[in-house]
Amino acid sequence: MPDQSMQNSPPTPSPLIRFENVHKRFGSLVVLNGVSVAFAEGKTTVVLGPSGTGKSVLLKHIVGLLSPDSGSVYYRDMRIDHLKDRGMEPIRRKIGFLFQLSALFDSMTVGENVAFPMREHSGLSKSEIRDRVAERLAMVGMENTENKMPGELSGGQRKRVALARAIALNPELVLYDEPTTGLDPIRSDVINELILKLHEELKVSAIVVTHDMTSAFKVGDRLVMLMGGGIIADGTADELRAHSDPRVQRFIAGRADEEDLRALHRI
Repeated sequence: MPDQSMQNSPPTPSPLIRFENVHKRFGSLVVLNGVSVAFAEGKTTVVLGPSGTGKSVLLKHIVGLLSPDSGSVYYRDMRIDHLKDRGMEPIRRKIGFLFQLSALFDSMTVGENVAFPMREHSGLSKSEIRDRVAERLAMVGMENTENKMPGELSGGQRKRVALARAIALNPELVLYDEPTTGLDPIRSDVINELILKLHEELKVSAIVVTHDMTSAFKVGDRLVMLMGGGIIADGTADELRAHSDPRVQRFIAGRADEEDLRALHRI
């Protein structure tokens, strides 16, 4: 007789993003070596790892800035890694991207920067765009800055304006590439709080690439660690803290490995 509990259990939802056996190399450098990972809708997943391990490369595959050498990438159940720019455009409209260096247009005002994706990719009127710009700037604590130029802002303020631009089109998913890089601990925590706030208020899914463990533990529902071309750890913050792999523990503690120390002290 069929198990009644199995019959009544809800179906497992499809992941928002899925990588299947993705390989990527640049010349002789192997960056992704058969990575398979899925990112759940409605969650904030943090991707950790040393510099050069492919964290940002993962994000670029999601928005079609890079294609895998082999393997496949899916948005919901739609394969996207083989799409050209025109085919990727509807997907990109659903994704907000906070670039590591903010990537604001220095020749545009703050308001024009935030309005840019709406002017390019929405049917909103000028007044609707103006209202949305003000709303998004208020959401990130940058009210009444529409007429300022990016050069007048601090690094933390530039990040917040860039985040307002990233959420201008009401995305389903926000990608954060090293969102706290270059910021002091207090300004970094402002960005962490904004990530949490937007997740709660806009119900967006998020993938955060970082090597900032304070940020990772604060914002992440799930943490995935990349190293050596593959995933070496995947779990909650508590699960990573208790992980048995010494590479994970060294990364969390920010501690050099024995090989590096021997090289430094070699005579």
